[in-house]
Parts: sequence; C-alpha cells; structure tokens
Amino acid sequence: MTVQMPSQFHAPQQIAFDRQELNVILGLYGRMVAAGEWRDYGMSLLRDVAVFEVFRRTAENPLYRIEKRPKLRLRQGQYAVIGMDGQILKRGNDLRQVLHVLERKLIRPVD
Repeated sequence: MTVQMPSQFHAPQQIAFDRQELNVILGLYGRMVAAGEWRDYGMSLLRDVAVFEVFRRTAENPLYRIEKRPKLRLRQGQYAVIGMDGQILKRGNDLRQVLHVLERKLIRPVD
C-alpha cells in the first residue's frame, strides 16, 4: 500500500533566497560596488543550494560565494560565505552575522 503525501509536504524543486535575504545580500553588494571592490554578480538556484556569487570582473572566477543550504540549518547553519579558494570563511543561521565577514573588508585605515 502506497501513501500519497499532499503536495505541500514535498521538498521544493529548487532552493531560492527570499526577498528579505536578497535585500540583505544586495545591500552589501551595493556598498561593495560603491567602494569599487565588486563589479558583477551571478545567482544559481539549484535543488539543494542557492548561490550568490560576486565578481571583481565578469570574466573572472567569483571572489566569494554566499550559499544557502536549508538542510544544514540544524547542523552548521544554512548560510555560508566561501572564498575564491573554496575555504569556508563563515557559516551560521543568521545571514547578517555571516555576511559580517565581508563587511570588514569595507573598513580601511585612513592615510
């Protein structure tokens, strides 16, 4: 006997950033563009992960990846900032706190 689950219980076909998450990410992106650090971005919405990539130039590899993996929310945290070399710079469940690792790059000493 097979039991059919209602469609509301099925996993989504793809993971995406919601409006609030995008507002936080794009706010940081705008500040970094204004500072001359970033110039382009790309997004990938996949089955297990949503990725926001930032670039210094369009033709280069991404400088950073901001990932959302909801399956990890009860473990390491669903958000992660990953550097160009694949190293995880920060992980957690609070997106603003995770992105703080990139905000520090805006703070520069005045000559």
